[in-house]
Amino acid sequence: MPPAKRKAATASSSKAGGGPRQSKLAKENNITAQEEAEIKEAFSLFAEPMEGEKEGVIPIGDVRRAMIALGIPPKSNHELREFTSILDPEDEGFAIYPSFLAICAIKLSSRDRTSEAHMREVDEAFALFLGRSVEEIAQLYNHEQEEEEEEYEQEQQKKPVITLAHLKRVAAVLKEENVSEELLRDMILEANGGAGVGKGVRREEFDGVMRRAGVWR
Repeated sequence: MPPAKRKAATASSSKAGGGPRQSKLAKENNITAQEEAEIKEAFSLFAEPMEGEKEGVIPIGDVRRAMIALGIPPKSNHELREFTSILDPEDEGFAIYPSFLAICAIKLSSRDRTSEAHMREVDEAFALFLGRSVEEIAQLYNHEQEEEEEEYEQEQQKKPVITLAHLKRVAAVLKEENVSEELLRDMILEANGGAGVGKGVRREEFDGVMRRAGVWR
């Protein structure tokens, strides 16, 4: 009897202390073992076998449905096109599991960051740089766009961005006299991925910079 009790206790403690372990793929994409299990389950709903791919592949036309099953559907046709171009760059008609997991990990992270409270915080900080009202920024940026590519880009161009002039004004207000224009230019290029100083910094790029700086998660 005593040995049986010790065995039961050991099994119980092992179960309580462990749970599913985070795989190397999950660690690389900064998701939990539970999140990976959910992604794998959604992938398996539409997966088809393919030699050399342990988890199989998913037809590119089923990517949206798999993401809907996960509760993280693409927010627009434009975003879906972006995802499918990443998942299937050679236009082969399917996506492999590691790539699908990486896209879903980004969406899961984005879902956590785009709560109403967080977006209000982003809008408030972004509006301070622009010298505009929070309500105006929220109205302009929170409008969903479902149009074709050209119309989508036109819509994006209408949205306000943080420019070099805005950064100079903020630096002056903060009396940061040692901040050179060259440094401010470099800040813009780092934020927008080198798109050009004239492109400025969009709200989502501003959000990314602030997260990397540790201002918010």
